[in-house]
Amino acid sequence: MNAPEQYVNWIKPSFAPPSWIFGPVWAVLYILIAISYGYVAYLWYQGKIGFMVALPFILNLLTNFMFSYFQFSLGNLWLASIDIILVLATLIWAVVVIYPYVPWVSYLNIPYVLWVSFASILQISILVLNG
Repeated sequence: MNAPEQYVNWIKPSFAPPSWIFGPVWAVLYILIAISYGYVAYLWYQGKIGFMVALPFILNLLTNFMFSYFQFSLGNLWLASIDIILVLATLIWAVVVIYPYVPWVSYLNIPYVLWVSFASILQISILVLNG
């Protein structure tokens, strides 16, 4: 089963969006992520920020990419739920640590923070309803 089919077949809370919304939302978010995270990588490469400032961005990308694997390839709602909390935690960490250096990177990630906050609530709700 592909991701949209799995999503349709789960019991979902009343606030769950239709499956077609995820593609456009993530398309916009990945553009924002590419711009902001790319700039952070550039700053780190140039030696303008330390590795500990870049680290939460790296961890966020890793946990973000692992979510789909856990959720749709493995079909493991528990791992996906733990992972989405890690996505949110590393994202908040990243936004906080970069702010003193480049505030616009933090601001550019506000839509991502809002979406992942919503997605975390949605994911945990799906886990509870289907677990």
